[in-house]
Amino acid sequence: MLRSAALLLLFVVFRLFLGLPWIQVVPALLIFYLGSGGWTFLRIVIMTARRDVSTGYVVLLTRLKVWWYVKHKYTVPKLFQQAARKNPGKAALIFQGTGETWTFQDLDNYSNQVANFLYERGFRSGDVIALFMESRNQYVGLWLGMAKIGVEAALLNSHVRQESLLHCINISHSKAVVFGSELADALREVQPSLGKSIHLFCSGDWKAESILPGSEHLDPLIEKASRQSPTPPDKGFLDRLFYIYTSGTTGLPKAAIIVHCRYFRMAALVFNGFRMRQDDVVYDCLPLYHAAGNIVGVGQCVLHGMTVVIRKKFSASNFWEDCVKYNCTIVQYIGEICRYLLNQPSQEVERKHRVRMALGNGLRASIWKEFTERFGIPQIAEFYGATECNCSVGNFDNKLGACGFNSRILPNIYPINLVRVNEETMELIRGPDGLCIRCKPGEPGQLVGRIVQSDPLQRFDGYLNNEANNKKVARDVFTKGDCAYLTGDVLIMDELGYMFFRDRTGDTFRWKGENVSTTEVEGMLSRILNMTDVVVYGVEVPGTEGKAGMAAVVDPDQSCDLESFAEDMKKALPAYARPVFLRLLSEVHKTSTFKFQKMDLRKEGYDPNVVKDKLYFLEPRQCRYLPLNEDIFKRIQSGQMKL
Repeated sequence: MLRSAALLLLFVVFRLFLGLPWIQVVPALLIFYLGSGGWTFLRIVIMTARRDVSTGYVVLLTRLKVWWYVKHKYTVPKLFQQAARKNPGKAALIFQGTGETWTFQDLDNYSNQVANFLYERGFRSGDVIALFMESRNQYVGLWLGMAKIGVEAALLNSHVRQESLLHCINISHSKAVVFGSELADALREVQPSLGKSIHLFCSGDWKAESILPGSEHLDPLIEKASRQSPTPPDKGFLDRLFYIYTSGTTGLPKAAIIVHCRYFRMAALVFNGFRMRQDDVVYDCLPLYHAAGNIVGVGQCVLHGMTVVIRKKFSASNFWEDCVKYNCTIVQYIGEICRYLLNQPSQEVERKHRVRMALGNGLRASIWKEFTERFGIPQIAEFYGATECNCSVGNFDNKLGACGFNSRILPNIYPINLVRVNEETMELIRGPDGLCIRCKPGEPGQLVGRIVQSDPLQRFDGYLNNEANNKKVARDVFTKGDCAYLTGDVLIMDELGYMFFRDRTGDTFRWKGENVSTTEVEGMLSRILNMTDVVVYGVEVPGTEGKAGMAAVVDPDQSCDLESFAEDMKKALPAYARPVFLRLLSEVHKTSTFKFQKMDLRKEGYDPNVVKDKLYFLEPRQCRYLPLNEDIFKRIQSGQMKL
């Protein structure tokens, strides 16, 4: 700011007071600019201008379309019908489980039948119906058909059971539940607690021995319904489309509100930003009850006329065979999927595919290059974003390890920032003026996005639970009176504006005066152990400051060579980042999006009276892992043994 003011002052003096010609003024200003440190900014401009301009065009194009669609009250079903009319005979969805292929005309007809059947049964715009089934073509047709008459689908995680399942149905105020026959037993467990007015419709195999009392077989009812397009509801682009439940590792699931505009912008920014093509074929093995599978993946079919191959469940051993069989050009990943693929034995089929892009989030930087080279995938389309957030970013130019970027030239065009936080408590650190402190390049901070409810690209639609909304919003962040969405994730931005994921909420801990990133340590230890599942977390040790690192390592065959492991770890990690405690177990629990669940592991800690798995501690002088028994545990707790 001071440099700009000085440049303006010099310009006024040179031109207005001294009357110097332009041929003298321009070089003089340039010399002053470079001499005052402006060369750094000039270098940033040269290195990032192309990236920023191309992405700016994508954002502008999306913004203009959103403005038009809001003004003319478009909806996702209306956009789908436009895509379907262009290519009625083109394959829209292919279900790997049966090989069943639906054209765009098939999907349009099926969703029309769903809409007409539900309307005949009295469901109206604004009603909610819970959808509880595994991934298949019908899943898409069901929520799309509901949307055609304004009914909002509550997309239930197919793995939730009992209390969580009942909570998800009740919090959405669902008037009916459409469930897959494969999940009938799960619904049977909560049926006595459901309201008597809730309708139950079963899709799939209809077997007499597994029929739920009071339920109806949905498939023949849909088959009899009219294929005519239903009368569109009085809804617009900012109205609710459906609900997606966050799969957090603690507490009951939260229902995030997805409006038509959010569905469009998430799918459109991915399509245009990563330069997808309408003739691409997407391999989607992610659950359709989450945004990655249903919006980022299936959204390319619904909005852009692409073919999407749906697989019920990710399979590392069949992944590349599927890609070759269906001529896939884009594959989706999330969490640890890429590591699982690298952990598979090499096979000839993994180089016979036509995949040009891997799309997703959560690819660790430690295996990024190895993944691209082994499988021959030229582009990693990594992005960062939560289902409900307003500050998604994308790695549109294939920068190794980055999850996205923000412009250093015009940083306020996209109002997101990294702000300083206490990495253990995630509490925002504020300056003397009460506002948050923006991070400098190279400084870790929490990613936040300014909320502007009047702007469709910056609004926060939130959750059905207002209490959950309050926890995700901070006030007085950039200016007095403003508010911003808190991602809860710590990222780092480099000099050019590229952002790199560091850690998730509460996962970072402090040991020996240093902050330890569990994500980085997990990635390094997993590489040392040949892509084994490793979970790292902090545990409290009496009489010490901070938390000691503990690693839970999956070792079902009890084949881990601790001496070799400790030696390799010593070379790869600084002393403060090396896990003090080690737990060898047969498996670790993960969410449906392949994120490790750490809460129970943290609670159990390293107490041999609680933990039945093998425990070890790092002997500091020898840097060797030794068995942790009850006697040593007591000595650590009493402070007699120093770590």
